[in-house]
Amino acid sequence: MTTVVIAGSSGMIGSALTQRLRADGVSVVRLVRRPVRRGDEVEWLAEGRPLDPQVVAGASAVVCLNGASIGRLPWTRRYQRTLRESRLRPTRALATALRALGAEAPAFISASAVGYYGNRPGVELTERAAPGATFLADLCREWEREARRAGDACRVVRMRTAPVLHRNGVLKPLVRLTSLGLGGPIGRGTQTWPWISLEDEVRAIRHVIATDIDGAVNLSGPTPATANEIGRSVAHALRRPFMLPVPEWALDLVIGRAATESLLTADARVTPAVLENTGFTFRHRTAREATLAAIAPNSAPFDRDEHSRYRVRREAG
Repeated sequence: MTTVVIAGSSGMIGSALTQRLRADGVSVVRLVRRPVRRGDEVEWLAEGRPLDPQVVAGASAVVCLNGASIGRLPWTRRYQRTLRESRLRPTRALATALRALGAEAPAFISASAVGYYGNRPGVELTERAAPGATFLADLCREWEREARRAGDACRVVRMRTAPVLHRNGVLKPLVRLTSLGLGGPIGRGTQTWPWISLEDEVRAIRHVIATDIDGAVNLSGPTPATANEIGRSVAHALRRPFMLPVPEWALDLVIGRAATESLLTADARVTPAVLENTGFTFRHRTAREATLAAIAPNSAPFDRDEHSRYRVRREAG
């Protein structure tokens, strides 16, 4: 049976990915940072001990999704350290174990974020674009550097994921505020926000595992959307008004400049060039479709019949 090792399987993306892989007949090994409770779990990152390379040996892929939530605000100096260490340490540990396996190492599918590009108004950002200059851009650059420690013998994919339009993702605070009648433009409101639905995020990760994609890949929806367009989609789904603006100076005051310029007011038109050039098709092509699917109570579940297209391939031997 094909095996995928997942670090960060308890989060929103990791939980959905684990469920999807198992539904497709893939064995999942979950790396957990607590005593094991089930036979599919392996404890790691305990007391500074390195990860035994044999834990990942023989897998088809290792997926690293670890990282404290960027949606937790404000980003105090202490929380900025948490954001950094919760990403760099797990990535470094996995990369070190994979490097020890040399040519026998499984593919390393390592999380990153579209925050890599920073604030770049008016620029189309494919995977070839240079990094930005915000706190999150600097963090992503370090994060990806740790992933590359796996070495040239290992296929390393750096997944630059956009904020996920889901009730438990980037929509969570927007839904809460809009439900209270406090929805409205954030900063200018005209800034382009990268986005992706949870369903397409999981499908894209499976696509990455099953293909020969190497290097950076943007996991972002194919149609640009502004902050106002996403906000109005939330308001429409909840049948609430969208009219109370939040000025940028107020955001800086409440949540800090680092979070404001990295997340809420950053303007980044991210294009999923690698995904589309390798045959991936999006289930949700617009932010409006993704938002309505996430908020609507009768939103469609994952299509179980699709697994034959993106079944994780067995490694030779």
